[in-house]
Amino acid sequence: MKRQLTTLLIASAMSVFATAHGAQLLVGSYTDGASEGLYRYAFDSDSGQIGTPPLQVLKSENPSWLTISFDQKLLFAVNENGAGKGQASSFSISAKDFTLKPLNQVSSAGDEPTHASLSHDQRYLFVANYGVQPTPGGSLSVLPVAKDGKLGDSVQQDQHKASGANPQRQAGPHVHSVVSSPDGHYVFASDLGADKVFVYQYDGASPKHPLSPAKMPAVDLPPGSGPRHLLFSKDGKHAYLTLEMSAQVVVFDHVDGALTERQRLPLTEQNDASAKAAGALHLSPDGRFLYVSNRGTANELLVFAVDDDSGKLMQVQRRSVEGDHPREFAIDPTGKFLLVANQKSNEIVVIRRDPRSGMLGETVQKLVQDAPSDLKFLD
Repeated sequence: MKRQLTTLLIASAMSVFATAHGAQLLVGSYTDGASEGLYRYAFDSDSGQIGTPPLQVLKSENPSWLTISFDQKLLFAVNENGAGKGQASSFSISAKDFTLKPLNQVSSAGDEPTHASLSHDQRYLFVANYGVQPTPGGSLSVLPVAKDGKLGDSVQQDQHKASGANPQRQAGPHVHSVVSSPDGHYVFASDLGADKVFVYQYDGASPKHPLSPAKMPAVDLPPGSGPRHLLFSKDGKHAYLTLEMSAQVVVFDHVDGALTERQRLPLTEQNDASAKAAGALHLSPDGRFLYVSNRGTANELLVFAVDDDSGKLMQVQRRSVEGDHPREFAIDPTGKFLLVANQKSNEIVVIRRDPRSGMLGETVQKLVQDAPSDLKFLD
C-alpha cells in the first residue's frame, strides 16, 4: 500500500510539473537497440530541463517521424520499416494532460517511410516512403484521415524516376519529405534519388485522386545534390531546402506553386563527402532565423539570419551539436531553447537560445535517449 501511494505521489508530482511549466516533448526513435519507440516528457520552459523519467512510453516499431494535427488532438507517426512493412500509426492526444492513446495502424504503401505531413484541411496524411532499396524504391502515398482520427488505406501513390547521378545512392527514387504550401493549395515532394522537388496541386474534394501535377510539375536541382527537407516561410513567399548530398541550403521565391531559386549556400567548407550530410531545417518562431543541421563528420548546427524582404540568408553562427548525427532538432515554444536529437550518440542535447540575436549559447542538458530521430512539442 505504501509503495502504491509513493508511486501515485510521484505520478501526481510529474503531472503538476508538466502542467505548471506548459510544454511537453514528444520523441520518436529507432528501435533497433534499446528504445521502446515513442516517448512523452515534461519540459521546463524556464530552465530548459527535460523531466525524467518520461511521462509516457509507447511501444512502437521505428516511429521515426511525428506529425501533430493543427488542433493538437491527433498524433501520426511513420514506422520506418522496410521489406513491405512500412506503416503509419495514429494516436489521440488527451486535451487534459496530453496522454497518447493508440487508434490504429495501416500500411504506408511503401518501404521505410521517413516523413509525413497533413493536408491543410486535415483530410489526408501525405507520406514520404524513402525506399532504401532501388527496387521498388521510394514513393509518395496519400492516406485518408477519418473524423475519428483513424487512418485509412492509401488512396493514391506516385513514384518518380531516379536521376542516377550517384549510382550508389540514386539508383532509385527516394522521397524524403512531403509538405504543403501555407495556403494548402500545393504539395511538394522532395526526392533525394531524383534530384527534384515534385509539385502537386491539391484537391480535397477528389477522394480517389487528391493530388495532380501542378503547372510547374517539378523543380530541377543539381545532379547528385539529393534534396531532403523543404520548409516554407509563414507568409508562403519563400521556401528553404536542404540538399543532403551536397550539404547546401537553397532559398526559393514562391508564387502560386512555382519555386524560383534565389540563393544557394554551402553548409561546410570541407570537400570530403563524409562531411556532407545536410539534415533538418527549422525557422525560429518569429521567422527571423533559419537553423540547419549538417551530420556526417561535421555534426554542426548553422544559424542564418533571414532578410525580411528577399528571404535570403546570412550565416551568423556555426556550432557543434556535441554529439553524433543530429537527425532532427526542435525549438521550444518560448524560443529560448533548441533541442537536438543526436541519433548515433543516443542523446538529446538542450541548448540555450537567444530569441533576439538567434545565437545558440550554452548546453543546459544532455539526456540519454536511445536513437532519437524526431522531436515535437505539445503546448
